Amino acid sequence: MEDQNPSIVSHLSIGTNHFDKAVIFYDKVLATLGCKQLMNYPGAVAYGKEYPEFWVQIPIDGKPATVGNGSHIGFIANSEEQVHAFFDAAISEGGTDDGAPGPRPDYGEQYYGCFIRDLDGNKIEATYWKE
Repeated sequence: MEDQNPSIVSHLSIGTNHFDKAVIFYDKVLATLGCKQLMNYPGAVAYGKEYPEFWVQIPIDGKPATVGNGSHIGFIANSEEQVHAFFDAAISEGGTDDGAPGPRPDYGEQYYGCFIRDLDGNKIEATYWKE
């Protein structure tokens, strides 16, 4: 049997109404988790460590980007320090605090994370799961 990718998601995209500012925001925020721009097209940028897994883009249909109610994107952090760096970078780039770094026992004993709203109001999270 061939090796299979254990992930269930190929990639995901969010729309933005502030493309240039959103790219600066995600360049700085995702760098705290070891991610970088891997692909760049007019109106679209993809981030990842090895593969283009997270896209920020102007909506293809030309209509304004909107926020998904009840949706958020969780990024993997490798330490509590990375959770704090993610949070601090997001706040310094204009993000909004939607849950400061810390444990959330309701999510599990090992959970440590934070929540941010990006410049368009998308909810993003950095999560560290203690072994």
